[in-house]
Formats: sequence, C-alpha cells, structure tokens
Amino acid sequence: MNQRIGRGVRGAAVAAAMWVGATGGVFGQRDIAVAGHAWAVGTGNHRLTERWGLHTEYQWRRADWGAVWQQSLLRLGVDRYLQSGAVATAGYGWIRTFPYGAQPVAEVNDEHRAWEQLALSQPVGRVQVQHRYRSEQRWLEVFGQTERVLRHRVRYRAAVLVPLSGPWFVFAFDEVFAGWGPGVARNGLDQNRIYAALGYRFSPTSQLQLGYLNQFIVKADGLRAENNHTVQVAWTHNLDFRARD
Repeated sequence: MNQRIGRGVRGAAVAAAMWVGATGGVFGQRDIAVAGHAWAVGTGNHRLTERWGLHTEYQWRRADWGAVWQQSLLRLGVDRYLQSGAVATAGYGWIRTFPYGAQPVAEVNDEHRAWEQLALSQPVGRVQVQHRYRSEQRWLEVFGQTERVLRHRVRYRAAVLVPLSGPWFVFAFDEVFAGWGPGVARNGLDQNRIYAALGYRFSPTSQLQLGYLNQFIVKADGLRAENNHTVQVAWTHNLDFRARD
C-alpha cells in the first residue's frame, strides 16, 4: 500500500507539473472570468453487505454566491469493497448545466454520464492519505446538434484528512481533470480543483464540512477559462444495512 501511495504522490506531482506547463505560459492570452459561487453537497456510502454497497450523491451548485443556478448534479453508484481495503465503484450521473457568469453556455443542457472509480486510503501517522482515480464517459448535449456527443475524461484526486482536537478535522485535496479520445478540443487538461475545509464529525457515520474550493475550468476553445472561488458545505451520512448477530 505504501508503494501505491508513493506512486500516487508522484502521479499528482506529474499532473500538477503538466497543468502548470500547459497553462502557465498562455494564460496571458486567455479570457479568464473570475466569479464567486456556492455549492451544497450531500453524499453517502451505504453498506449493504461486507462486500457491496451503494453510493448516493447530490450537488446543488449555484453561481453568483448562490443567486442563480450553475449546475445540478445527481450521482449514483455501486460500491465493491476489496480485500485490500480499496473501494471500486461504477455508476451513473445526471448533470444539468445552466447559463451563468461572463461566459455562459448557449442554453440549459443535460449530460448523462457513466463513471468508474478506485479509491485508496492509508494512514500515515495520524494523517489519512487518500487517492481517487476516476474515469468518465460523458454523453453531452451540444447546442445546434440533434445527437449527443460522447467525450471521455479521467480524474485524479490526492487528499489528506488531518484530525484535530475531539471531533474536528481538516480535509484538503487537489484534483486534476483531463480529456482524451476523439473530440477532445484544445482543453485536454480541462479542469483543476483545490479544496480545503474544516470538518466536524457528529458520529462515525456522519460529518459536516465547510470549506473553500477553487475551480479552474478551461473551455473547449482553449481561449476562455473560469476561475471560480466557491464556498462549499458538504454533508456526509453513511448507512449500514449489514445484518447484526
């Protein structure tokens, strides 16, 4: 497991270097829209048996500090708990995107998404180090076209959870998004998210986080980008339906 963490950390460093290299030299030529957003997130990983579970998630994403819609995101998945301690998940997502900000989409559009994920976790002293690898197949509505287009994307998130006094903790991550395959335009590295939050654990299965998320999005034309400063409230509640003796 320590070797996997080492590979994950090296992967994060490489991804970060690629992101800086791909963007740092040309941002001066891009139109970057800066905005403030507010997100509310609810998630749960519910154990059905020792090996199987259900993932539920909804994200209420608002632009202009909550005044208007940005996105509505619903995600469901089936969890498989592996003997190594890792968790593999496959599922479906429905995302509705609204016109917002200085670079709005042409109209409200829906996305249907299949996704697969592997999540790893390892304690390092008192700190919990997490790695999440995700692949997405995205069927997108495109303005002016009658048929949906398929786009592929991969994501890598490196995170740490640091316990504080009592039920308090700090959670932080960086996540890189990269498109691949036919149809990828000029934004192969299309998004990066950096997050830091203060959390409170009500019980082993329920917690609340309040944090800051920076969402940087490169648009498909490669000429425009968003730098979104986001306040996020995230609630996690996990249910356990396993039979008790």
